[in-house]
Amino acid sequence: MHFNKLSAVIVALIVLFVRSNHVTADEESPRLQPYRKNVDRAVDTALLFLARAQAENPAGDGSFADVHGQTNAVAALSGMAFLSKGYRPGAAPYGDSINRSIDYILATDTKNGYLGVRGGKMYEHSIATLFLSEVSGMVDPARQQRIDVVLPRALKIILEAQAFPKAEAADSGGWRYEPDSKDSDMSVTGWCLMALRSARLNGAPVPNKAIDDALSYVDRCRDPDGKVRYAAKGDWWYGRRGYWVRTPRTVQLSAAALLCRKLSGRNETDINNTLSTNILKSLHPNDFFTQEASGGHVEYAAYYASQAMFQMGGEPWEQFAETMYRYLLSKQQINGAWFLEGKGEAYPTAMFTLALTVSYRQLPIYQR
Repeated sequence: MHFNKLSAVIVALIVLFVRSNHVTADEESPRLQPYRKNVDRAVDTALLFLARAQAENPAGDGSFADVHGQTNAVAALSGMAFLSKGYRPGAAPYGDSINRSIDYILATDTKNGYLGVRGGKMYEHSIATLFLSEVSGMVDPARQQRIDVVLPRALKIILEAQAFPKAEAADSGGWRYEPDSKDSDMSVTGWCLMALRSARLNGAPVPNKAIDDALSYVDRCRDPDGKVRYAAKGDWWYGRRGYWVRTPRTVQLSAAALLCRKLSGRNETDINNTLSTNILKSLHPNDFFTQEASGGHVEYAAYYASQAMFQMGGEPWEQFAETMYRYLLSKQQINGAWFLEGKGEAYPTAMFTLALTVSYRQLPIYQR
């Protein structure tokens, strides 16, 4: 499947246009412009940390010697962090870092294209697929040939997993941990839909029905008050620990739903405004998102909420971004990394960098 020849030119033109103007969306905002120098500095030091951590890993294979660092997901998130500042594969100063991430994912021991075999299941698979789609068309011919083999297979896995018969009608259209899962959840569904949307922008023949069915699942998870459930089944969920728990309604789920809707052209103002308002209500002026709001996954909340609120633009984005900038700038370590207990440095640093670089508009998935 050679769906990226024309898109390679388009992506290159987008990157060159944006970089030649050296303008971020925030420079158009008097409220956010004062943060730009410090945000730029934070991003630069974070990328330097990621490049060093990857290069200095004794394994030497493009992975990280850190929590989750051997998964394809972290390699992909790190690679996208470099792309989000406008750096390209093979070009100094971080081209080798991006190529290491690409090569690590392409070296996955898989025959059918499933990339979720290094510890992250469908999370890992969809994030790696998203990265390969974003970078396709930017790489050298040899790597492009390998991507042209792996990427269509990886997309086929996502489409087949969505179509796999679900045990309940409420779960139709979504995804969960395994390609053959009989249920769905909003969290994995968000990543899979992002991968499909990216691939479609890059010319892949993603069926309209796949997008529509996924969005229908997203809407079934949505409550009228703007909160979004982890699953569409209702207030109670048979958790993976084997007992019934109250269905989580964390801020990142609202953000993922809003982003999926905006990126897919669902622009019903009342629904999107309600989701946006719920995100803003979850902000804490001194602590970004509280433990309760994010369910202990502040890096995940930052990633999705930054993209979703940037898509909203205007006052919602400015209010969100100002809180996020203050928080992340205060929490970054001297070495350029962000550390989270139980999650190490590489994974949170990649996620927070992606959150901070939304307004650079370098990744195609960041375009309004």
